[in-house]
Amino acid sequence: MQSEIKLYVNRLDSVENVIPYEYDTFDFCQLAQETSPVENLGQVVFGERIKSSPYNFTFGKNQQCTNVCQKTYSLKEVKEKAHLAFLKKGIMLNYQQHWIVDNMPVTWCYEVEGGQTYCSPGFPVGCYVDKQGRRKDACVIDSNYGNKETYYVFNHVNVTIRYHPLAEKDGVNRIVAVKVEPISIKHRPGKPGECLTSASLSPDYEPMAIPANMDNEATITVNYTYNVVFVADEKVRWASRWDYILESMPHTNIQWFSIMNSLVIVLFLSGMVAMIMLRTLHKDIARYNQLDTEEAQEEFGWKLVHGDVFRPPRKGMFLSVLLGSGVQIFVMTFITLVFACLGFLSPANRGSLMTCVLVLYVCLGTPAGFVSARMYKTFGGEKWKSNVILTAFLIPGIVFADFFVLNSVLWVKHSSAAIPFSTLIALLALWFCVSTPLVFLGAYFGYKKRPMEFPVRTNQIPRQIPDQSFYTRPIPGIVMGGVLPFGCIFIQLFFILNSIWSHQFYYMFGFLFVVAIILVITCSEATILLCYFHLCAEDYHWWWRSFLTSGFTAVYFFIYCVHYFVSKLTITGGASVFLYFGYTFIMVLLFFLFSGTCGFFACFWFVSKIYSVVKVD
Repeated sequence: MQSEIKLYVNRLDSVENVIPYEYDTFDFCQLAQETSPVENLGQVVFGERIKSSPYNFTFGKNQQCTNVCQKTYSLKEVKEKAHLAFLKKGIMLNYQQHWIVDNMPVTWCYEVEGGQTYCSPGFPVGCYVDKQGRRKDACVIDSNYGNKETYYVFNHVNVTIRYHPLAEKDGVNRIVAVKVEPISIKHRPGKPGECLTSASLSPDYEPMAIPANMDNEATITVNYTYNVVFVADEKVRWASRWDYILESMPHTNIQWFSIMNSLVIVLFLSGMVAMIMLRTLHKDIARYNQLDTEEAQEEFGWKLVHGDVFRPPRKGMFLSVLLGSGVQIFVMTFITLVFACLGFLSPANRGSLMTCVLVLYVCLGTPAGFVSARMYKTFGGEKWKSNVILTAFLIPGIVFADFFVLNSVLWVKHSSAAIPFSTLIALLALWFCVSTPLVFLGAYFGYKKRPMEFPVRTNQIPRQIPDQSFYTRPIPGIVMGGVLPFGCIFIQLFFILNSIWSHQFYYMFGFLFVVAIILVITCSEATILLCYFHLCAEDYHWWWRSFLTSGFTAVYFFIYCVHYFVSKLTITGGASVFLYFGYTFIMVLLFFLFSGTCGFFACFWFVSKIYSVVKVD
């Protein structure tokens, strides 16, 4: 029994332009009545716009040179001229089409350096040759695409559908791979069905070329056609059909190098912290607790500031709000990574990652309110209403305001990534009707509990801090504190940024989970180490410093994003640059809260612990 295979089309995007567009924007072949599968919240936020297409396949039926549609552009007509200009712009910026068959991306596989094959989950609209004869990557595949200042439209595709034959077992043949080969062919007038397959391309065939400079009276006709071939493949099982796509992505040996690099840093820091805890601190505490000699009673080093070390910090409300939001992001991150490691957020489940992140963030308002209220009460704060309101609205408000501005730019550009107004209302409803009440609930329980008790009393008169050396001053310590945590994650950052801006799949969540744990340990140990040095220098202002020391890793994160933008991307246009740094700001802010919170609570535990085991008169 033959069955129809539906081919869906998704948005078009480019590594040279951050702004994606819907399939219809490029005036490709369309159905009279398009149907779209139901998209989840994550897909809408990511800008995916999946629609049906006029490409009709019947399982097991090979088709040669099937005509899809014909597009004619007369430069006399303003609308048609604009459509052609937009198509040429898309070709120049190397926009990629994304097709979907049986929930699998249609891939374009080609050889790269080293004789390896790379399978891209998209294929280019066309290719462009500039005045100097420089050709885009897509033009290199064929020597016929060589005329200067010429646009070549890939109007013909050879589609190969590989399937695993299971007819003898359950009567179902399962698709395991769909590959496409785009070709530019100028069809004969009135005979669009006469085209060539890749196996029989003659070296002198004429591609579908559009000159950069054309007469205003000219008319361009583009015929869209396709071939489809079905190939039985018993080697590839349906359960592993994504492997050939994912295996062409960055290799795991680089990931293992990243893990080993991070572990070396952790072992180094752990050794330093262990040396302090077991040798220096143990010796100090033993000496402080001896009551026999007068020399033992003489205080020095970190014990001198025992009467000031728990003095409430300045701007305690702001710090407590940041800590509450940081805990919210921390818990959300690790729950998401656990789900991803269990396979619930694989690339096959489109939009599931973003949906999970949004839902978890909204539902974790309770721990944010609880931690913020508890810390604010511990700091001796009395403006509890302001604290709760700031916890509920400050960080989410900054993120939403930035997101709204970026979305407005996408609206103006008529991009598919522009979130519909109804979805914005839904996001606001989640914020005000779910997250905010949960923050208030968490704050209620946080204020009901008694403030945290410190192991030593705080003196009424603040102790004067002696002059500090360069290395124990706040700014140098904070700047140094973020270096080692960043060293643990910068390799993973490369792959994450590639998945976002170079449109590659990220699927190694197991590695990411391990790196996240190493990051938490490194942030904690680096902060503890520097905190101890500052306390020994009789500087007791550790509250904000502990947050900023590990949080400064986010500054290195931002610098790396700038480096990635300059060295790896070829983004052009003011709007695209603005969008890149706008989304980068959101990532850096959330990472700042995550890393800062890890360092603060590690340092809080450390300080409480060392002052709880000494005898103070």
